[in-house]
Order: sequence, then C-alpha cells, then structure tokens
Amino acid sequence: MAYKHKNNVSLKTACCSLEENKKESIHNQTECCTTDIDAESHDGHNHDHDDLKEKENVFRLFLPSIISFVFLVVALLFDNYFPQSWFNGWIRILWYVVAYLPVGFSVLKDAFQSIRKGAVFSEFFLMSVATIGAFGIGQYAEGVTVMLFYAIGELFQMMAVQKAKSNIKSLLDQRPDTANVIYGTTVVSKRASEVTIGEIIELKSGEKLALDGKLLSDHATFNTAALTGESKPDSKSKGDSILAGMINLNAVSQIEVTTAFTDSKLSKILEMVQEATAKKAPTELFIRKFAKIYTPIVVYLAIGICLIPMLFVDDYVFKDWLYRALIFLVISCPCALVISIPLGYFGGIGAASKNGILFKGSTFLDIMAAIQLVVLDKTGTLTKGVFSVQKVVAIGISEKDLVRYTAAIEAKSTHPVGSAIIEFANYVNNNTVVTEVTEIAGHGIKGFVDGNEILVGSPKLMKKFNIDYDSELDAIPYTIIVVAINKKYSGYFLIADEIKEDAKTAIESLHKINIKTIMLSGDNQALVLAVAKELNIDEAYGNLLPEDKVEKVTAFLNQKSKVAFVGDGVNDAPVIALADAGIAMGGLGSDATIETADIVIQNDQPTKIFTAINIGRKTKQIVWQNIGLAFSVKLLVLILGAGGLATMWEAVFADVGVALLAILNAIRIQRMKF
Repeated sequence: MAYKHKNNVSLKTACCSLEENKKESIHNQTECCTTDIDAESHDGHNHDHDDLKEKENVFRLFLPSIISFVFLVVALLFDNYFPQSWFNGWIRILWYVVAYLPVGFSVLKDAFQSIRKGAVFSEFFLMSVATIGAFGIGQYAEGVTVMLFYAIGELFQMMAVQKAKSNIKSLLDQRPDTANVIYGTTVVSKRASEVTIGEIIELKSGEKLALDGKLLSDHATFNTAALTGESKPDSKSKGDSILAGMINLNAVSQIEVTTAFTDSKLSKILEMVQEATAKKAPTELFIRKFAKIYTPIVVYLAIGICLIPMLFVDDYVFKDWLYRALIFLVISCPCALVISIPLGYFGGIGAASKNGILFKGSTFLDIMAAIQLVVLDKTGTLTKGVFSVQKVVAIGISEKDLVRYTAAIEAKSTHPVGSAIIEFANYVNNNTVVTEVTEIAGHGIKGFVDGNEILVGSPKLMKKFNIDYDSELDAIPYTIIVVAINKKYSGYFLIADEIKEDAKTAIESLHKINIKTIMLSGDNQALVLAVAKELNIDEAYGNLLPEDKVEKVTAFLNQKSKVAFVGDGVNDAPVIALADAGIAMGGLGSDATIETADIVIQNDQPTKIFTAINIGRKTKQIVWQNIGLAFSVKLLVLILGAGGLATMWEAVFADVGVALLAILNAIRIQRMKF
C-alpha cells in the first residue's frame, strides 16, 4: 500500500540522518536500518518466524566482522605464538589484507563517495587514512584491529538506533490494513484506505479499528493504549467517538466511519512522530556544525604532528611520527558525538511516545527542559469539559421527587445544563405528563409535571416570579439551577465542569520543580478563582476572550520567561502557536490546536505536562553527559598520542569505546520510568 512505502522511507531517513555523512549507508551490508519497518506486523507474519528472521539478519550483519576477527586472531597467533615458516613476506601481507577487507571495504567505498560529493573530511576518510597508513608502516595487525573495532562499534550504534525506534514501530503496528464493512446482511473485508465516510464497520472482540468513527452499538469497551499509552480499558456508549488503533475488548460492535483513513488521529500521530525525528535540536545542530569544522582541523594537526618535528627533532624518524599522527587521527574521529547525541534525542522522543506524549521535534525537548512558567486553559485541560451534577439539595420534598420533576421538564429543553440533569437522573419518561412548557430566555424554563407547576432556572428566574430562595446561592461561583414547585422554593442543583482526577497532582508536581502555574479562562472570574484555589494554582484570570489570552501570554514572554501553554480548544490555537512550547490535549483537542501544537498529550492527563518536562530535562542531561565524556577522554588521549605515550589500542578505546559508552548512556532514557 502507498502509505507503507511512505512510512518506510521516512523512518529509514530518520535512522540514516543520525549522521549527515551516513545518508547512503553505514555499511553496504547493513542497509542502514537492518530491516524495513513496514514489512513487519502489517502483513500478518507469524511472530516466531519474524524472531527467527531477525536473528538471521543480526548474524548476517556481524558475519563480515566475524570473518575479519577469525583471520586477525589466526594472524596474531602465527606472529606471536605459533610461528610458521610460510607466514611471511607477501603471504603475510595478503593474509592481513583479507582480514581487513570484510570490514574495511565498505568504509573505503563510503570515504570515496563522500569525497566525490565534496565531503572530504568524513569519519570514513579518517578511518581509511589511519588504517591504510598503519599498513604503510608495517603495523598490519593494528590497522585491521582499528577497522574491526570501528565496524563493530558502527553495528552496535545501528542496533541502538533500532532500539530507539521500537516505540515508533509499535505505533505503526497499531494501524490495521483492512476493515470489515457491513453491506446489508453481508460483511466484506476492504482495504482501510478504500473505506469511505458513512460506511459501517463490524469490529469483533480483539480486533483493532482501522478508521475513526462513531459507535452505533449501545456499549463497548476498548483498549486505547495505542493512542494514550494507558492500558486501562475505556468504556464507550452509543454515539461516542472511537479512534483508529483502539482494540475492541468485548462483544461485536458496529462503528460508523466519520474520517478518511489518511485523516485519522492515529495516522496524524504517525506523521507527527516521523516528522519529529527530522527536526534537530540546537545542541544537535551545533555538534554537526562543530564536526564539520573540527574534523579538518585535526587532519591538518595530524599532518603537522607527522612533518613539523623534522624541523627541530635531531633523531627524527618519519615512521615513528607518522604512527603518532595516525593515532591522532583515530582518536579525533567525532562519531561518539555525532551518533550518541542525536540518538539521545531520538530516545527522548521514543520515551515520550511510550508515555503518550508526542514531541514534534527534538528541539522541543530542549525547550521543555528550560520551561519556567506553565500557562493552562481551564475547560478541557484541567477540567473534563463536560458539565455534570455535583450536588443536589432538596427543600420540603424528597431528593428523588426533586430530581424526577426537574428531569422531566428539562427533557423538553435543549440547554446543555438540562442534559446534565437528565443524565444524572438517568431519566426515562415513564408516563410522566409534562405540559405547557415555556422557555424564558436568559432565565430558565416553566411548565407543568403531573399537574404541578415547575420553575427551573437560574436565581434570576426566582426573582422574576418573586419566589424567596436561599440568597447564599448568589455567592456560589458554579452554575446553580434553582427549582420551585407550585411557587415554592424546593431546592437546587449545583452543576460544574468536573475537575480531572490528576489535575491537582499535576500542579503539585510542577511546583516541586519550581515551575510557576497560571490559569487563563473565558469563564467568569469567581468560578476561575474557585478552581484555582482548589488546585493551588499560583495565578488565575477569567472573563478572557481569545485575544485577551494572546495578550496575557505575550506579556509573560516579554518577561523573558520560557513559557509553555496548554490548551485544547480552537480558540487556544493562537496562544499555543505563540508560546515557546505549545501543548495540546490530543483526546479532546480540536484538530487545529493539535496541528498548531509543538507537543501533543494523547490521553488528556495534566500530569503528562510534568512528564514531558521531566523527559526533556533527562534527555538534555544525558546529551551533555555524552558531550563531556567524549571531549574529556578524546582530549586526554589526543595529548598522549601526540606525545608518543598512547598506542593504537588507546586510540581505539578513545574512539569506539567512548562511542559505545555514550550510546549506552543515550539509550538509558528509554528504560527510565516517568
């Protein structure tokens, strides 16, 4: 299918782009990314067969290194422990050449291709010059050893990249190729890309949904881990939105398709994650630029180490100083930096994806690490965005009758507050007689239920009909629905947008890492302050229009603070675009907001804001640890090499050893729990 090819190219590019000079290949036999990601899982292959195939691929990757290692070990045994009369002269040289070629040929080829493209000072060039130079001065074993360890290091680097991509691959595995479409009494399996909006899909227990849709069945339970990172089952009712990638956990369900295959939330998530790997962080870009300057400098320094001493050293021996220069070249190879740093950011993006957070580029990991102020929208971000009855108080009547009368008359209304009461009452019209219902604009509703006159509305409605009620209700910031039966105050309903379960924990977590929190909302100031007080938010501003929010965030940015804004609605898109880091709630969020955002929280949990900041900080910490490790070890061994105190073995450690240590450090973030 077309989308598979697109994903494959994109992800292979992400892998290969970890070092600019490796765009063609790390080694020809490796094809840069080992296997094509889209060939796995989508075609329904047996997992045991896939595991066996993967082991075979790994063996094939290491086969050239194994051959080289065997020839090298035999040569060292003949040279040092079991001398052979025939193992000398051109036969000995040829033996070492045979040991060198399995691991060295592809590097020599890549060096030649880089030079043809104008990139003379690549790491391939450095390794080629150093190892060929070692052959030139008779250090055959060391020449082969350097190239062998370099090749093994490259393979481990590539396997680390594959490990870092496992979270993205698991996302790809969540999107089925086909869907079972109902046509009358028959069910036809179709390609998901060919299913049109309005068609009805049959989803059996254990199956994954291929397209976004609306549940037609009365009830269903789904595993939403592909989209949210959460394994907790999510129960849905008739009319609820169901997203591609969700897995049906109970009886057969019917879903009406509402979005084209390429426009589903999961498809967009995949695109965002793949695009994220191509967007470089400032540190990453700096290292790339640095390597382009650094590498030519060390080449010229190596030439100087070889030739300049002849001007002032009395017992100058060209072969000895050339050996020092070659050691210098091996040590100077920048692969520890150029590989491990992008891998660190790649790992950060993968760790975030695993936790249900999508970073649209590694640069936003750096930004989140520096955030000082988090500005949050209220509705849909800190609250659930759904009105519900929080409290019922009955006066002179049973609570059951108050709820029944109110729900009966609200069933004739279209107001969203009325819907909350009907849902709370679980109201079904069981021969209840409702007559003469009248909407009183801006006040409420009037009518008769089983012959009783019912007034339902705001306190203003009570004032309009001169009905005495508890005046303390006027001071409550939440929505109050007052009820009068037969001109007598009979109680009230407190209706509010329910605060998310983890909202308070989210604010507390941010405060623990010294991040200030501010809430902006279009709701009335009293309500906003009440929510802010309950959650312990530092500052809160209500009665704001979208342009007012922009003005507020601009003022925060002018204070030179690093600002993250978190929102979900269309009206939040301008502010999300303005902030240093725009964060969208991906479940409830509008498409415009998600498209504009730099970071998307898939499960709408406010605590993920803290997780995103934590991942950003850990990623930056690991990146700078690698920079410090690489520079300190290389500088030390460079000095020793130039002074003749380090051999090619120390050079191998300073290059490949440090690179492997940095890589192991970089992939730690994928194993961390956030």
